[in-house]
Amino acid sequence: MTGPTPRTIVTGAGGYLGPHVVSALADRGHEVVAVVRPGSTTLLDARATRFEADILAPEFDIPSWGRSDAVVHLAWKDGFTHNSRAHMEQLSAHYRLLSSLADADVARIVALGTMHEIGYWEGAIEADTPTAPKSLYGIAKDALRRALEVDVAPRTSLAWARAYYIYGDDRRNKSIFTKLLEAADEGRSTFPFTSGRNEYDFIRVEELGRQLAALTDAVDVVGTLNCSTGVPVSLAAKVEEFIAENSLALKLEYGAFPDRPYDSPGVWGDATVIREVMSRG
Repeated sequence: MTGPTPRTIVTGAGGYLGPHVVSALADRGHEVVAVVRPGSTTLLDARATRFEADILAPEFDIPSWGRSDAVVHLAWKDGFTHNSRAHMEQLSAHYRLLSSLADADVARIVALGTMHEIGYWEGAIEADTPTAPKSLYGIAKDALRRALEVDVAPRTSLAWARAYYIYGDDRRNKSIFTKLLEAADEGRSTFPFTSGRNEYDFIRVEELGRQLAALTDAVDVVGTLNCSTGVPVSLAAKVEEFIAENSLALKLEYGAFPDRPYDSPGVWGDATVIREVMSRG
């Protein structure tokens, strides 16, 4: 974005990803309003303005957070619980909020998607890869994406940013990396594991925050794209790397758990578009 300092709203700023997006936007010179749920204790970048609200409540008033040149919509309940009923129960509220942002003439909306919209796939995921989600989380995100394409995209600059396997800041998520840290805390010396052969697109949470911040400025980049590295890495290699980097006294018990039949042997995001966005500086 050019011209006056952009005032950007970040919903879900108190979640796992939110603080990193808030800091990345502040680094890029944005005036950031970090929206958190009432009572949230999440520590946020001191450069941001903290705003407490239940944004999915029917009575929420968008003008209450002040001028908004852009909105990065991260808010989502139970993102780590893929078959939580909350995904479907709150779907209409997300649609109502984002449609109302377009009604309010917000110039740029970046909404967080997920590779779980795709379902089973082998190889690179592109913007037009067919979707067949296998979880309530994926179904709800995919339904929201489709609704926004019809209703919101014609009225404002909208980017749907698909995220992949996020790690880093691992005390604040529920990933395998969190479980490794917890096992080490408990004094365990071994960790039951699968074969680890499956390959995924792993991205650090700080880098994802920077990608989303850069995408917020790239108002000409619209539609569905991947926020990812574009590089597949085996689960075994990434976990062994994590153990070494964190000096964990853990040995993986390969084959203790069977590989799940519905997991792709290799899936990653085509990162062509986000790499171009990041190259703009």
